[in-house]
Amino acid sequence: MITNRRFAVTYSLLIALAALAGDAMTYPEPEQRTSYIVQGVTHAAVADLVRDHGGDITHELKVIKAVAADLTPAQLAAIRNDDAVKRIYGNGSIEVAGKPDKSGGSNGSGGNYDALDTHFPSLVNADDVHAMGITGDGVGIAVLDTGLWKHEGIKYDSNGNSRMKALYDAITDTTGNPLSGSDPAGHGTHVASLAVSSLRTPNGLYNGIAPDAHLISVRAFDETGQGTYADVIRAIDWIVSNKAKHKIKVLNLSFSATPQSHYWDDPINQAVMVAWQHEIFVVAAAGNQGPDAMTIGVPGNVPYVLTVGAMTDNYTPADGSDDVLATFSSAGPTREGFVKPEVIAPGGHMMGLTPGNSHLATAYPEFFTAEMYFEMSGTSQATAVVSGIAALALQAEAWRSVDELKCKIMSAARPAVTGKGKNLDLVYSVFQQGAGLVDALAAVTNQTVDCANNGLHIDNDIDGTQHFGGRANQQADGSYYLMEMNGYLWSDGYVWADGFLWTDGYLWSDGYLWSDGYLWTDSGVGMNGYLWTDGFLWTDGYLWSDGYLWSDGYLWSDSLTEMATMSHWVNQE
Repeated sequence: MITNRRFAVTYSLLIALAALAGDAMTYPEPEQRTSYIVQGVTHAAVADLVRDHGGDITHELKVIKAVAADLTPAQLAAIRNDDAVKRIYGNGSIEVAGKPDKSGGSNGSGGNYDALDTHFPSLVNADDVHAMGITGDGVGIAVLDTGLWKHEGIKYDSNGNSRMKALYDAITDTTGNPLSGSDPAGHGTHVASLAVSSLRTPNGLYNGIAPDAHLISVRAFDETGQGTYADVIRAIDWIVSNKAKHKIKVLNLSFSATPQSHYWDDPINQAVMVAWQHEIFVVAAAGNQGPDAMTIGVPGNVPYVLTVGAMTDNYTPADGSDDVLATFSSAGPTREGFVKPEVIAPGGHMMGLTPGNSHLATAYPEFFTAEMYFEMSGTSQATAVVSGIAALALQAEAWRSVDELKCKIMSAARPAVTGKGKNLDLVYSVFQQGAGLVDALAAVTNQTVDCANNGLHIDNDIDGTQHFGGRANQQADGSYYLMEMNGYLWSDGYVWADGFLWTDGYLWSDGYLWSDGYLWTDSGVGMNGYLWTDGFLWTDGYLWSDGYLWSDGYLWSDSLTEMATMSHWVNQE
């Protein structure tokens, strides 16, 4: 039974991707300029082409060999069939959702919470890591969001040293004094405080997961939470280019959108893969479109990155027996058959710092406290928790590759099970909980490093010579399962239990590495001859169940404006 059911605010970032559909595209009125992302074989070639035709380049997106440009219909028609052009995307908008229904809302006090005790670090055993002297010291976390507020818990580490190392505004393409940054929206600060707050509870414990980690503020969303695809990609481009200068090791992406293509065709995903290729550990939100299957969003559907779902302590932080998976947490598999999310983390009614004059605090004052804490739920908050854990693990073992770190965090996770001894059963499918609830202590101390991204080849994926599919498949009755792994089945039989054990004793049978990948082929058959039978046609003329046709792996439908929410006002259990 779920107790203390109430509503808690979540921050909604929506992505509307307007895309082009070959010969079927509808052109704007003559001389009207529209923003497009033009991707080429090389960045230089496509930039020269756009300039030669009089286009106004607004963003240099070298990370994906592209530019964003304002083009007239005539200019667009002139460049679209040039050999230098690989793809053309509409520069989709990213924005905050409209005001949610506040019916059933709370007074924002956070139940019985002491506003200075966030509880979740203890839930994932981060307190035990802090006791070892590991606090994320020196590890740079880039928070790509709405900006960061200059609160003491954000600006300074636990020793009072400034940890704000850089500030970049992708909207204006400018850098600034990191100590002079702001967050008119409030979301970026909330997320960052969960990852790194150096404030202490009345018992002397830290509010954040990695209180001594460094912060790099990268703004791609404005004061109302709005932005564009081009701004997000430009932000990632800057992060990759400045990785060494600012010692960026972790990238937190707390936004998501419904996939409109294969993972390798989405331009944000392409930039994210380049970041991973450059050994930046990317942590992405699964999305808040659960509990249905196949609801993982972009960029969480990128197979390489660590994708995070959410659980809740059910408003009883001291009692783990009633912890549950959050019903809003998006579930896998992805369209390409990968298990997502890989892990889950606390993401319900999370208390984090937010400026009192921010959009969030003024729009939803019932969730704001006098101590500058704001209560929000979502996989964006869970993502921040895992970014903090990644920083802890990287302080302990800075030499670990991104694939090794992903394996360490996954292998340390504790799946939700029922039963005793060797008679254990999963409470939730691997497509809902992945490897389980993250454990900071086990992630730092365990030495399992060869269990993630095996069979994948990111260089080939980025250059387009190979793409990959996962092991998930679908049975005739609609349930999902993992090939070569008995007993791991998604069906409607998974219940939202009111109590279970987060165990570290569960054995994944035969050492099965369910993050492995198969080579994606035109025939849709994996390297071992497996046929995709989930109701989709894995062919050059791939037909989505919603009617979108993807010819040769890529064809944008005309004027597509699919709105996809990462977070929304959810019924909080």
